[in-house]
Amino acid sequence: MIPGVAADFSNDAIWVSAIKAVLIVVFLLTSVLFAIWFERKVVARMQVRPGPNWHGPFGLLQSLADAMKLLLKEDVTVTRADRVVYLLAPMISVFCALLVFAVVPFGPSVTIPFTDFTTPAQLTDFPVAVLYVLACAAMGVYGIVLGGWSSGSTYPLLGSVRSTAQVISYELAMGLSLVSVFIMAGSMSTSQIVASQAGVWWFLPLLPAFVVYVISMIGETNRLPFDLPEAEGELVSGYMTEYSSMKFAWFFLAEYINMLNVSAIATTLFLGGWRAPWPLSAIADGALNTGWWPVLWFLVKLWAVMFVFVWVRGTLLRLRYDQFMSLGWKVLIPVALGWVVVLSVFQYLGLAGITRTQLVVGVLVVAALVIALMWLWPERRPAAPPGGAADEGAPGTFDAFADGFPVPPLPGQSLPPSPRARRHVPPAGATTGAADATSTAVDRPEETR
Repeated sequence: MIPGVAADFSNDAIWVSAIKAVLIVVFLLTSVLFAIWFERKVVARMQVRPGPNWHGPFGLLQSLADAMKLLLKEDVTVTRADRVVYLLAPMISVFCALLVFAVVPFGPSVTIPFTDFTTPAQLTDFPVAVLYVLACAAMGVYGIVLGGWSSGSTYPLLGSVRSTAQVISYELAMGLSLVSVFIMAGSMSTSQIVASQAGVWWFLPLLPAFVVYVISMIGETNRLPFDLPEAEGELVSGYMTEYSSMKFAWFFLAEYINMLNVSAIATTLFLGGWRAPWPLSAIADGALNTGWWPVLWFLVKLWAVMFVFVWVRGTLLRLRYDQFMSLGWKVLIPVALGWVVVLSVFQYLGLAGITRTQLVVGVLVVAALVIALMWLWPERRPAAPPGGAADEGAPGTFDAFADGFPVPPLPGQSLPPSPRARRHVPPAGATTGAADATSTAVDRPEETR
């Protein structure tokens, strides 16, 4: 039994871990094929289209046909590319993506059918498992960066630079949102975090952190509306522009596996992991949380989060890059950091012996005092600017270039009449004469020829 870990791996031999690793890889590959079909089908329904419906029942074999097409497609290597790094980059992305599910618990201890062998439905776990997940996600961006740089082309390089800035920005917000879970669960072990949600799932008391995580996970995986590293309208296809055949498929595979990764982490850390939903968890004194049932609940939650990815893609438009970076640095990170501070204070006060009722009353009192101060604080009115009106009610004129550069007038001020406009005002009789000449020309067109 590993200290700080809820799962017991003491009975697992090397061959058991090898079988688990193979099953995880098979699960991820088949899930990617299903995810592609699922996304195309759901977006088609949102747009009132049938979607893939030709190959296999309900078009289920369409993803397999697409995979075979990429496998048999001509493999092209760019002449100006750095050949070694060019081939290595997609492998790095896929390898890092495959590592995350090693610490994701599919369920509690299960018994293998037709045997009496019991093992946790998880490859491994350790006290800092979530930090391991963040490290794998951070290493995966090296594949994108090296792929864009080694292609020897402008658009892939721009896409890789965008992806670097994007991952750095949104991993900070994601990490801060996960700190809230660490504070509440008292552990960074995935199995221990699931065990700590026996009473309540953490997305309820940690709703602000959960919202930040959901937004960050979409930005982390370069999905719409945050797919700026591969924006077709700007960068052709971004860091994947110069890739084809299976090398392109590896990048595509890594993207969908990362979607499954962040969905599994959201399920594990915020949605109770493999635990059954509340009405079902109360049936038969928790019998649905034992055996192979938890694997079903985990998969249902996982695909519910995957549906959010597809829903957002079919609903929202792509953001501008400056808007996207402002959202990450100016909104998500401050909100996540502020929530961590507030939660830490509440946890400290709780450990100090202050009850929740006292905490709520204290918060209400502080909020009432702040509102009262805002209401009673005298309003400071700015002094009249130079060239403004002598009194507040009378409009005045001012010199827009008094400070050396033009500024717009404030309320109650007006610009002086333009000298150019005065020069172009016609004399008193000019308008009448022009009108008479026009009317005469209209009455006698033969004189105007």
